[in-house]
Amino acid sequence: MESLEFNKIAGAVLATGLLVLGLKNLGGEVFRTEAPEKPGMNIEVADAQPAAGAAGAPVAAAVPIAALLAKADPAKGMATAKACAACHNFEKGGANKVGPALWDVVERPIGSVAGFTYSEGFKAKAGKNWDYESLNTWLIAPKEFIKGTKMSYAGIKKDEERANVIAYLASLSDSPKPFPKP
Repeated sequence: MESLEFNKIAGAVLATGLLVLGLKNLGGEVFRTEAPEKPGMNIEVADAQPAAGAAGAPVAAAVPIAALLAKADPAKGMATAKACAACHNFEKGGANKVGPALWDVVERPIGSVAGFTYSEGFKAKAGKNWDYESLNTWLIAPKEFIKGTKMSYAGIKKDEERANVIAYLASLSDSPKPFPKP
């Protein structure tokens, strides 16, 4: 190879390198970004009212569950509960998933599904049943009703939706339990 050819190739490589560096610096000047004073994003969150009472017990809903269940629609509750099907099984004899099976849950002892490992918070509720009032309080704010629960669901805040889900859960039984009288 002649020295003139080598010089041409070396010059082309050096010129390309200088062009790339020049464009990078020019782009940095044109599209300059200032570092924020405080890194990260500010996420606005509405102030949540505490769900626990003075003694640390969950606060019951303002509207009594008996009045809500009198107007509840299990079909609408089934539609709302489809989100729960990702973690719970609703079929009779169905296997546990991430959460326990929910067939015949009304009046069943809390934390009693065979083959499911409950958190310590559930073990503290042993001896109590899933009556309509406890299901209502649980579905408002699960983490407040049973401290340390593994369930990450935030709860159902709308009274009518929650009553519909409870009515649907009540229908999942060979002998559904009667609703309390309003």
